[in-house]
Amino acid sequence: MTKYRILLIDDEEDMRHLTQMYLENSGFECIQAEGGNAAYKVLQEETIDLILLDIMMPEEDGFQVCQTILKNYDIPIIFLSAKGEEWDKVRAFQLGGDDYIVKPFSPGEMVARIQAVLRRFNQQHQQEDLQKIGTITLNQHARTVMVDNDVVPLTLKEYELLLFLIEHQHQALSREQLLEKVWGMDYIGSLRTVDTHIKTLRMKLGLADYIQTVWGIGYKFEVKET
Repeated sequence: MTKYRILLIDDEEDMRHLTQMYLENSGFECIQAEGGNAAYKVLQEETIDLILLDIMMPEEDGFQVCQTILKNYDIPIIFLSAKGEEWDKVRAFQLGGDDYIVKPFSPGEMVARIQAVLRRFNQQHQQEDLQKIGTITLNQHARTVMVDNDVVPLTLKEYELLLFLIEHQHQALSREQLLEKVWGMDYIGSLRTVDTHIKTLRMKLGLADYIQTVWGIGYKFEVKET
């Protein structure tokens, strides 16, 4: 059975711990974040299936966090808030929220709402075509990679790097390009980060010849015709 991963964004520590307990007792995996910045770091490193998002937070409020996340990720968001006014609910849905739960709420209601949103989200994406390149099959919405029908577990950055390479097949891409496009312009790190992830990708995929080194430049993805 799939164990969905929930990212809980709330500045109240007691509420986070209580909600995490409810979620884990219902079979979900829960990752906590106390605000937007912490949540963005989680999303860079982890695969998240659904977000529970508080509105009233001290730095960025939930509406701002929602906008930032949905610019970069296709993840369903359920707002959690003590604010039950109609305008807040309307704004939440206008920004792309999938549901709105008013605090205090019962654990049963929260779990039922999560399950309903996940069902709708999965149904919307289940018809998406799989992308097949050589012996690799990608499901972009599920963020899964298979080689010869075997699932290959990748981290989020490994997946994004592989996807970018595939989307630019036959192109020689510099380490600088890969670092900027996959990790972002604000990433503080060395070009060795790219080399390390390429090495891990080759090892996990077992297809070293698919990701070729272009000496003096960087790397390119190429599947040789047989």
